[in-house]
Amino acid sequence: MSGRKAQAARNDELILQAARAVFTAEPGAPIAAVAEKAGVGISALYRRYPSKEALLQKLCGDGLRLYIEVSERSLADDGDPWEAFASYLRGIVDADSSSLTIKLAGTFTPTEELGKLAARASSLATEVHARAVAAGVLRPDVTTADIALLFEQLASIKLGDEERVAQLRHRYLTLMMDALRVPPARRDLPGPEPRDEELAARWRPRG
Repeated sequence: MSGRKAQAARNDELILQAARAVFTAEPGAPIAAVAEKAGVGISALYRRYPSKEALLQKLCGDGLRLYIEVSERSLADDGDPWEAFASYLRGIVDADSSSLTIKLAGTFTPTEELGKLAARASSLATEVHARAVAAGVLRPDVTTADIALLFEQLASIKLGDEERVAQLRHRYLTLMMDALRVPPARRDLPGPEPRDEELAARWRPRG
C-alpha cells in the first residue's frame, strides 16, 4: 500500500480497537470519545464512519464474521469430536464477540447484511452443537441457548489487564467444559485463582 493508504488502514484499525473498548465499557459514549482514545482527529473518523450507528454496525459485523470463521474451522476438523467442540468454545471466548452482544444489543439498527451474518452464525452454532451431541461427547440436555449464555457469562469476567482477563476466562471455561463433557472430565485448571487483592482492586477509585 502507498503511504497514505497504509496510514488510513492504521487509522481504521486504531478506530475499531478504540470503538470496541469505548462502547463495550459505555454504549452511550459519544463518538468523539472513540476519536480521542484512538488518537485521531474527529474528521478522520467521520471520513471512515459517517455516524456512530455505522461504527456500531461495523463492530458487530466484524464480530459475527469472526464467530462464523471459528465455527467453520471447528466443523472442518475431522479429528477427535470433543477437541473439535472444545476448540470452538475456546475460539469464541478468544474472539470475545459476546462482549459486543452484552453491551450493544438493541443500541443500533441492524442492517440486512448483519441479519444474514447473524442467521449464518446461528445456523453454524446449531450445527457445531448437534455434531457434538451426536458424537456422544456433549450433554444432550444442554442447548445452543445455554452455550450462548455461558459465553456471555465468561465475557463478563474483567479483572486486571487483557492478559489476566484472558487467563481467567479460560480458567472458568475449563470448569464449564468439564461440566458439559460426556463423561465429565477432571483436570487441573489453567492459570492461578483470582486473589483477594485483585477482587478488592475493583473498588478503588479510578484516577
